[in-house]
Amino acid sequence: MKQLLVFIRKEFYHVFRDRRTLLILFGLPTVQILLFGFALSSEVKDINIAVVDFARDNASQQLISKLQGSTRFRLQRAVLSYPEMETAFRRNTIKAALVFPANFNVDLLHTGHGQLQIIADASDPNTATTITNYLTAIIGDYQQELNQAAGPLPYQIIPETRMLYNPDMNGSLNFIPGVLALVLMIVCTTLTSVAIVREKELGTMEVLLVSPFRPLLVLIAKAVPYLVLSLLDFTLILLLSVFVLDVAVRGSVLLLYLETTVFIIACLSLGLLISNVTSTQQMAMLLSMMGMMLPTLLFTGYMFPLENLPVFLRWAPNVVPAHWYYLIVKAVMLKGLGFGAIWKETLILAGMSVALLGISLRNFNIRLA
Repeated sequence: MKQLLVFIRKEFYHVFRDRRTLLILFGLPTVQILLFGFALSSEVKDINIAVVDFARDNASQQLISKLQGSTRFRLQRAVLSYPEMETAFRRNTIKAALVFPANFNVDLLHTGHGQLQIIADASDPNTATTITNYLTAIIGDYQQELNQAAGPLPYQIIPETRMLYNPDMNGSLNFIPGVLALVLMIVCTTLTSVAIVREKELGTMEVLLVSPFRPLLVLIAKAVPYLVLSLLDFTLILLLSVFVLDVAVRGSVLLLYLETTVFIIACLSLGLLISNVTSTQQMAMLLSMMGMMLPTLLFTGYMFPLENLPVFLRWAPNVVPAHWYYLIVKAVMLKGLGFGAIWKETLILAGMSVALLGISLRNFNIRLA
């Protein structure tokens, strides 16, 4: 028994000395419980909304005050016209808008009926439905307060709902851009990392590097076929989306292909970077598939609202290339916007591609020099 205790104590020493084991034991569960606890929720928090107040009367101000007092909404700004509201929707700065018609308070007091308009971005149908339900509940609470003070004559506020970009509430419209980002991210990264590590395992990479071609040309030759094949994969998904799932491409198809090319280059560069830190195909595949799947699912925004993330993790989606590609595809494919609306996302994605490619090529040359 004493010998058994000695060996058990020895194993404890090994565990406490190994930082990677401690990270898996304590660090990984902590991060997962925080991420899943905040992100895996059907609720939506800190929603950016705008108010178009044509009435500017007592009733509209009271209802706006109730919105400002809610923890679920952040009043982005007061919009003065429909064109300004549409611009805010296109720039993705707001998720919904509440429109007060002129003489809202007068109609409510004289006729007992008032009408409001709720406009939501339905490119994400689930989030749009949740936002509409929240706004309807707040309007219902305000109506109940009025009726308690009014006495025998009840007031009725009727919200009229309008869903932008997806009036039929087709769930595929939000599903397709997310699948594109997820599939291309995992496939392109995995293919590049495994292909180069395979050459290292077989000992043929050194043979290629001592050939008359420069190492940079060798890497470009390895990446170009996967770039072409990934674009064919994108074409297949796009055709299935249009002809099978009835998802119309509202924007420029050429712009969509150009943006996809930039994203694929970023994914291939990331795969090259993974190949620099791995020596086996199994490790490269594990890092590419499992390591890229979780950040893409959590930080892209198509499965779980990013507003649910805690404040100290709000920066995380900004370093995930799939997040910016997802925003681009939604803007071009679903909203029909042009380059003027996505130039910022394109610039960030292109910068990521250049940075990843530069780091990967530098480390690769140093490693095999």
